[in-house]
Amino acid sequence: MKGLFIKSVFILITCIAFSQLLLSQETTSGADTLRKGAVNFFIDCEFCDMNYIRQEIPYVNYVRDVREAEVYLLVTRQDAGSGGRKHTFMFQGQGKYTGMNDTLEYTNNPDETSTIIREKRTKMIKMGLMRYVARTPLANEIEIGHNKELEQEEVVDRWNNWVFEISMEPMFQSEEANKELNLRNSLNITRITDNMKLEIEMDNFYNKETFIEYANTDTAETTTYIRSSRSMDNLFVKSLGEHWSAGLKWRLGSSTRENYNFTTEFLPSIEYDIFPYSESTHRQLRILYGAGIQYNNYIDTTVYNMSEETLGKQSLSLAFQIQKKWGSINLALEGSNYFNDFSKNRIELLTDIRIRIFKGLSVAIGGGIAHINDQINLKKGDVSEAERLLKLTELATRYRIEGGIELTYTFGSIYNNIVNPRFGSGGFHY
Repeated sequence: MKGLFIKSVFILITCIAFSQLLLSQETTSGADTLRKGAVNFFIDCEFCDMNYIRQEIPYVNYVRDVREAEVYLLVTRQDAGSGGRKHTFMFQGQGKYTGMNDTLEYTNNPDETSTIIREKRTKMIKMGLMRYVARTPLANEIEIGHNKELEQEEVVDRWNNWVFEISMEPMFQSEEANKELNLRNSLNITRITDNMKLEIEMDNFYNKETFIEYANTDTAETTTYIRSSRSMDNLFVKSLGEHWSAGLKWRLGSSTRENYNFTTEFLPSIEYDIFPYSESTHRQLRILYGAGIQYNNYIDTTVYNMSEETLGKQSLSLAFQIQKKWGSINLALEGSNYFNDFSKNRIELLTDIRIRIFKGLSVAIGGGIAHINDQINLKKGDVSEAERLLKLTELATRYRIEGGIELTYTFGSIYNNIVNPRFGSGGFHY
């Protein structure tokens, strides 16, 4: 693995050096054809349909590097209380447009298709670009219109901000020696306003796997394994201003794999965001503390010789998120422990970082690490080979590590205006 990694880095460095050599030999006569006088535009959006945007907005030059841009656009989205998503468009002027910044917002309805969302999102980009395009010779080519049948009317929400979502996912597979049935069902209920947030999520999972072994042509032996889990997560949050929130997290559930016949956790909590909540699409630094009780009724006696118990519990988490033109960072650090025994604890760090190093080169790092010392639910006794391989039983562990890294380098023309959909997948970005 070490040798493979060194070879990969060597190939990457060679590509970068070769690309720089090609760029140094580029002459003016071989420069890219571009829209004369158009705004150099860089759009930072991981989920946008760029082919569609280029087709609908042909009066700007799309550049591949943020340093070449005269206008930088960051597009982010967050889940909204309606069941849709809130899209935020942050325009930032650079070079001769320095200081000309703007922020626009659009929230899609949950019943809007990906095509409608794509059209409305692109329309918001058009409106945000007009103040820059108006200062270029291409302003004479732009026509602005409106719907003549447009009328103002009061919006009445007969559901009063309540949103319901039902999901069912039955799956089965049958072979001569194996049969498997999977059932997943969920019900989500939300009501979100500026001052209040209520979320109820109910999930049900059932898996039945049967193995058939033929001892001879006349008889067959069957072995059946069943995994199931049910959970209900309730969250109620009340706003206490631009920085404070108070709430309650209440969880109920059962799980054959985790040895819970029934478990419930009741955790009153309070949160403080160092940045105002109104800036959450661009930056967050939230501190959340909760303390309450947890009751467990176990299927089998645990390694601590318990069949049921009630425990006091506390948790503290720190979440940081920032999205800028140089990249984005998401960090979450969470710790929890039981009051009766502080050695029964868990600490977990999750990261997701994407940074532009220099022109054309970006790095993305994602992963997590956890110290686990709170598996009070592990059942007593030996674990069979079937339980281990089929993940029927939770196994003891002191830690969990996961992660990955991605290096990306692009070079060539700084412009990227041309759209050619031939042999494409035809998929839309939601």
